[in-house]
Amino acid sequence: MSTTMSTSELAQILFTTPLQASVSPSSAQVRAAIDDRLAACGMDCGTCIAAVAQEAGDHPEAYAARMRWALNAVTAAYAVETADTFAIAA
Repeated sequence: MSTTMSTSELAQILFTTPLQASVSPSSAQVRAAIDDRLAACGMDCGTCIAAVAQEAGDHPEAYAARMRWALNAVTAAYAVETADTFAIAA
């Protein structure tokens, strides 16, 4: 089974992982972090995305930079996919 998610949804999930831009993660590490976080949320994208609001409230000074990184990392990690949606194994 697979789930289709947009770049934005995947970036929001990546945003909530412990993966840091400072380690320059590989595409495989980005994908694994997203898969792990989604599994921890019971495969419920909404649960993962709700954590973004909490983090943004807790650390508003870091929100924009981290989200830009997450969007760029997802775009690079899923570059072989087409359009703006990606299939995630569920």
